[in-house]
Amino acid sequence: MTVTPTARGRRRAPTRIERAAGRAAALHRPRVLLALLLLLALSCVMLLDGYLRAEVGGDQRVRTGASSADVPDDILDGGPILTFPGGQATTVSVPDRTIVLTFDDGPDPTWTPQVLEILDEYDVPGTFFLVGSMVSRHPGIVRDLVDQGNEVGVHTFTHVDLSYQSASRVTREMEQTQLALAGAAGITTTLFRAPYSSKTDAVDDYSWQVYQQLGEDGYTSVFIDTDSEDWKEPGVSKIVEGATPEDGEGASVLFHDSGGDRSQTLEALPEYIEKMQAKGYTFTTVSGAMAEQREQSADAAGPGAGDALQASHRPATGTTLYEGRALVAAVAVAEWTVPALSVALVVVGVAVMGRFAMMLVLARRHHRRRNRRRFAWGPPVTRPVSVIVPAYNEKECIENTLRSLAASTHPIEVVLVDDGSTDGTADLAEALGLPNVRVVRQANAGKPAALNNGVRSARHDIVVMMDGDTVFEPDTVARLVQPFADPSVGAVAGNAKVGNRSTLIGAWQHIEYVMGFNLDRRMYDLLRCMPTIPGAIGAFRREAVLQAGGMSEDTLAEDTDITIALHRAGWRVVYEEHARAWTEAPRSLRQLWSQRYRWSYGTMQALWKHRGSLTDRGPSGRFGRVGMPLVVLFQVVTPVFAPLIDVFTVYSMLFVDFRAALLAWCAVLGVQLVCAAYAFRLDGERYRYLLMLPLQQLAYRQMMYLVLIHSCVTALTGGRLRWQKLKRTGEVGMPAGTGG
Repeated sequence: MTVTPTARGRRRAPTRIERAAGRAAALHRPRVLLALLLLLALSCVMLLDGYLRAEVGGDQRVRTGASSADVPDDILDGGPILTFPGGQATTVSVPDRTIVLTFDDGPDPTWTPQVLEILDEYDVPGTFFLVGSMVSRHPGIVRDLVDQGNEVGVHTFTHVDLSYQSASRVTREMEQTQLALAGAAGITTTLFRAPYSSKTDAVDDYSWQVYQQLGEDGYTSVFIDTDSEDWKEPGVSKIVEGATPEDGEGASVLFHDSGGDRSQTLEALPEYIEKMQAKGYTFTTVSGAMAEQREQSADAAGPGAGDALQASHRPATGTTLYEGRALVAAVAVAEWTVPALSVALVVVGVAVMGRFAMMLVLARRHHRRRNRRRFAWGPPVTRPVSVIVPAYNEKECIENTLRSLAASTHPIEVVLVDDGSTDGTADLAEALGLPNVRVVRQANAGKPAALNNGVRSARHDIVVMMDGDTVFEPDTVARLVQPFADPSVGAVAGNAKVGNRSTLIGAWQHIEYVMGFNLDRRMYDLLRCMPTIPGAIGAFRREAVLQAGGMSEDTLAEDTDITIALHRAGWRVVYEEHARAWTEAPRSLRQLWSQRYRWSYGTMQALWKHRGSLTDRGPSGRFGRVGMPLVVLFQVVTPVFAPLIDVFTVYSMLFVDFRAALLAWCAVLGVQLVCAAYAFRLDGERYRYLLMLPLQQLAYRQMMYLVLIHSCVTALTGGRLRWQKLKRTGEVGMPAGTGG
């Protein structure tokens, strides 16, 4: 098979595919924005869920022992219903032999429906003071409650002690609960009961200000006469006893339909109703009690109980109704999304930890096996090899690259394929006058075409491919080609190292190269499913490259593409850790984004192109059965969902338990540190760079998440990109030593 370059002139009109690529490139910024919006939406959903559960802005303070000097005596000694007609504070008592059953803290999906069944069975109404967050989470129960003829009141949105809150927070708690009621049952209410309130004699100077504020807004505040204390779970008899008023007196009675185990409440409620009915008591709502009291008053005539009920429940209309429905809908999304994300978090956490464990175990086994004294691939490989260097505008780097090859201890020929450079790269290479260096010029056609041209021009059966910004150590080629003593080996991946690691970005990439890339390659080597031979350093049998069809232009990751193609052609691909190359990593975040975007998107292209390996049989299908699932899981799926770990960590730190969340994050960081330290030990690197690991996790890793999400969005929308060359400085020269 003959490998020929695809010659393309630099001044010709763009092809249809290139025009499509240009249009796709123009969409990059919107795709980045879409990725950011996805993360923002996720954060908003989690904030909403936390707020619903009183984890965001929650306040567990409960005021006790405060003075009541500013509270009027007729309020402290008055009835349980506090109103402000005409701005004047007035209390109303429940009429004699009348019971107002009130239930706090609902609705609850377990207990409230059972309470409703009991009330319906005895044809007794109840007044339910509902927590807005619970209303928004269980709107169907509220609809059933109202449709059954019961009355509802506001019990704040997050069940906070309002005496500690600002006036604006008090208003917000009320308005949000009203929106929830509007969205759930299409109503609003004028009734209110404060969390942690009891009888009017417990009103203090702080809470009195709240009641006055709410009175001005038209609310009726409801207290109690008797407390069942069912929240203490004292037993059925004690609950009934606590709820029973003195003979003949009316009472506003407190029960709970949420907030804990209410099985004793459910047992006590029928017994209590039967007991009070036997004593001649009737049951009504708060509005019914107010109406009855007014009817009994000589100087006032009021509406009937039914009309009073209509007065406390008002139909929600206009903006309130639609905003309420939107709130309930958003909560429904959060109620589904957050549990799903929690499950995904567990899966991702298990996958991440599993990957770390697998890498450590297999990397250790790989290192011990390959570094045994008697280990050998076979007879030493001493025959000359061809080193192919594709170059496009590499004048800053090419001299260092070629001089490093000239110092090689292994016999080589160097084929520099100049891909239409406009900066004099080819002239500079020829002017060096280095022995065994041939310059092959071609019109600009791209890196795959340049590599194919180099393979065609090579004189030897083993070809080494490297980038024009990379330098080799003197023994790199000699070490790199030794695995070819095994006739089943078709390609060898070398150990690429970051040469410009003195900068912050360079140090981060150095950690990534040592920890991620090289631990991964050890693992994949042992599993015989190496996914990528790095473009910076790789060796191939010329025969294997030709058999696999040469370097393809179908994807942006020609190195991954050819590696998978070699697997499918039946060749073995191995990793030689001692063959080191020093490459120039991107210096700016912009260049880094461009490079990793190309890598990530190109890898997805290559995986999709070779999806047929999943059904290949025999040795050619090994990559499809083992390698492809691992690459998809560890390099696509897990990283896409890995931000969940950070999002949930921040969420937990801010709104749940800061200390526990911080300890959990540190534990994960500790595992990563152990893996990184072991990887540095295997590569003989200095541990001082690991001091950058925490900052890398906080900043660098987030960028890599966005890059991957960006790539996924591009893949899903069918975008097509052209290869983009990074700007180089030529600062990576011959290394002074190893492990620096």
